[in-house]
Amino acid sequence: MKRTMKLASAAVLASTAFAGATYAGSLAEPVVEPVMTAPVPAPDLGGDWTGFYTGLQLGYSDAEVDNGLEGDNGSYGFHAGYNYDFGRFVLGGELDYDKTDIDLEDGLGANASIDSVARAKIKGGYDLGSTLIYATGGYARADTSLGDEDGAFYGIGMDYKITEQYSVGAELLEHKFDDVNGVSGDDADVTTFNIRGSYRF
Repeated sequence: MKRTMKLASAAVLASTAFAGATYAGSLAEPVVEPVMTAPVPAPDLGGDWTGFYTGLQLGYSDAEVDNGLEGDNGSYGFHAGYNYDFGRFVLGGELDYDKTDIDLEDGLGANASIDSVARAKIKGGYDLGSTLIYATGGYARADTSLGDEDGAFYGIGMDYKITEQYSVGAELLEHKFDDVNGVSGDDADVTTFNIRGSYRF
């Protein structure tokens, strides 16, 4: 009886060991599946500046005439234009107007004034997403106490989108008016700096 019990126990142990060996050898090592994640898209640095816009500006104007007249004053005005965004390059046109009221004096009693400056602009810039930097130039017309003067201007500017509709910016322009009041050699240089706010349609 004892022998039978021993044989039975041995058989159970052998079968358990054999089953365990068989189980261990019959299964492959567990495979850990990699967690699939979607690739992070590269940031889109481009924006969309296409469309009409209009707004107001507030700034400072400084003028010098070769005959010795000079002066400066604060200025304010409005602007309206259209941009087309080609992807990175932005091309646009704009009309704007500054009320300047600059009193020009030479210290010898001579005086004149520049009442306003109007401009027709061409703009070309680079789209940095929410920021647009640009160069501009075109035709300028100054309303002065000596008469209306035609000239040219050039400058630089930037705009920053607060939202898709509203943007703020700054612009620095240099104007040149030749032969003021018909006097050869009496050229006027006018510099303006404006802070601008625009609404985009």
